[in-house]
Amino acid sequence: MRVTAIDFETSDYARSSACAVGLVHIDDDVITDSWVSLIRPPLTKVLFTNVHGLLWEDLKDQLSFDELWPELNDQLQSTDLFIAHNASFDKSVLHKTCGHYDIAFPPAPFHCTVKLARRTWALQNNKLKTVCEHLGIELNHHEALSDAKGCAEIAIAAAKKNNCSVLELF
Repeated sequence: MRVTAIDFETSDYARSSACAVGLVHIDDDVITDSWVSLIRPPLTKVLFTNVHGLLWEDLKDQLSFDELWPELNDQLQSTDLFIAHNASFDKSVLHKTCGHYDIAFPPAPFHCTVKLARRTWALQNNKLKTVCEHLGIELNHHEALSDAKGCAEIAIAAAKKNNCSVLELF
């Protein structure tokens, strides 16, 4: 069974404003593949450049979500379970962006590595940066692929600590 760590960046407050997506696939508790893409958001104003560093100039010539969907959907076809650090955010971005373009939402369930980290380690907080630092995971925070990879590595580390598979954690 395949677990896919997913991370979105958004251009503004609308959850349908996805401007980057990163995926990291885990098969049998090993990272086997990854994929990343920038996305042209529905509006030209990018409010969160201070968070992720992306400008309209970086995004204007990218595919829109509906144009990117066939390739992204190919990446998601074999996913049995999604994980994300703060899964409610990434799930809502996927759901709202699919809805914006009238695309069927992928059926795999979402689980949260924030909650996983909270029950696995006693840390000051369970932010992605904090957990990655604790585990010695390199992170270029708010770059979609790096965040997805950090999430995947957190799940793998938690599985090792709990002497189980990643799937058994959720």
